[in-house]
Amino acid sequence: MIEKRQFYINGQWVDPIEGNEHQVINPSNEEAAALISLGGQADTDAAVAAAKSAFPSWMATPAQERIALVEKLLDIYKSRTEDLAQAMSLEMGAPIDMARTQQVGAGFGHLKNFIRAAKSFQFERPLGDHAPNDRIIYEAFGVCALITPWNWPMNQITLKVGAAAVAGCTMVLKPSEESPLNAIIFAEMMDEAGFPPGVFNLVNGDGVGVGTQLSGHPDVDMVSFTGSTRAGTAISKNAAETLKKVHLELGGKGANIVFADADEKAVKRGVLHCMNNTGQSCNAPTRMLVERSIYDQAVETAIQAAGVVSVASASEEGRHIGPVVNEVQFNKIQTLIQKGVDEGARLVAGGPGRPDGMNKGFYVRPTVFADVDPDMTIAVEEIFGPVLSIIPFDTEEEATEIANDTEYGLTNYVQTQDSAKANRLARMLRSGMVEMNGQSRGAGSPFGGMKKSGNGREGGVWGIEDFLEVKSVSGWSSE
Repeated sequence: MIEKRQFYINGQWVDPIEGNEHQVINPSNEEAAALISLGGQADTDAAVAAAKSAFPSWMATPAQERIALVEKLLDIYKSRTEDLAQAMSLEMGAPIDMARTQQVGAGFGHLKNFIRAAKSFQFERPLGDHAPNDRIIYEAFGVCALITPWNWPMNQITLKVGAAAVAGCTMVLKPSEESPLNAIIFAEMMDEAGFPPGVFNLVNGDGVGVGTQLSGHPDVDMVSFTGSTRAGTAISKNAAETLKKVHLELGGKGANIVFADADEKAVKRGVLHCMNNTGQSCNAPTRMLVERSIYDQAVETAIQAAGVVSVASASEEGRHIGPVVNEVQFNKIQTLIQKGVDEGARLVAGGPGRPDGMNKGFYVRPTVFADVDPDMTIAVEEIFGPVLSIIPFDTEEEATEIANDTEYGLTNYVQTQDSAKANRLARMLRSGMVEMNGQSRGAGSPFGGMKKSGNGREGGVWGIEDFLEVKSVSGWSSE
């Protein structure tokens, strides 16, 4: 069994002060794969103190030097690709080929984009020609608590650490206790890259423990959290006592609106996107809204598409989905699938229980419901599993109303060959992101949502700005 009990604090690997042992379970076989320590208040305090001590000099380090260290980190990241992929596959169940490409690749892309964005970022700039002696200074926010989830671990760690580092912030990372191994490897990379002691610190822990300690800590200036809406609410309440900035990337219930003039691959593409990462993505298109004139054919296409989605162990190579992350998630998904049946949705693919022949491991059958009413539980709650709900609509206005009738607002999707209609929908949909006709958003595009999907933006220039304070200065001398 892998044993990784130490934390990374002030440039050193140190034993926990108040550590409690925690087993990391391999979701493919339900067996313990690793042993880590969950920190206590003393460990959190030590990490925050190190970050606080390192902040003045790191903030004063020229931006070019901070960027150079991130460039060095990117080179090291390339060399540890397989280590990261194996860790994520083992601990959170990403199929190994998918872990190598999508999971590891996401982190590489974010670091690369931050380097590009930072090189052209003006940390000091004039207010405008009308005020020649005014300057706007973008200044590092301070000590940042970075709390990351298990579903896209390296994606979220790099989105936060990369931005914070080039902005001049110091940080304490608390990765999910479900997927800590990749974060430990990342800490090794930060150390090898030569970041000054205290700039980056890692303390493993759970949300109730280290997570709560960080979000309420008087010496933490900002919390950047990715996870559930429920946890985001708790963090916001706890952080309010010290009036710290809170950046939240939370849940989603994305609508994928398929019009009659959509391209022929739209439905299949939507099903596969929903099932990717075993449905464990906050931006998954889990509600497929289909124009009634093509509805029956779309349902048949969805059945066929789901039928070719195979399920297998995360350690096996190939194009399949793996298990969901743990027993709690498995049971939640099973309950919601049964709820869909009980409330009268038409089950057309998958359903409750494990796939045939699988008696161990947290495997979920790729599931599709048709004839879903927008008020049904499966159309309202974030399931976070490979479960798709198909809903018919008659008009563009009705589709927009159904799509927006949710407490979430992360990503919506539009499938139509009518460019004017696509643009209308993009403006009307209440979400932080809209993707149309299978075209992914560009590198460095801001990621984030509205409503209960959170606040703030990650990635590129917007991600860097989220870790910066804006200082307005008059009487600036250019001499």
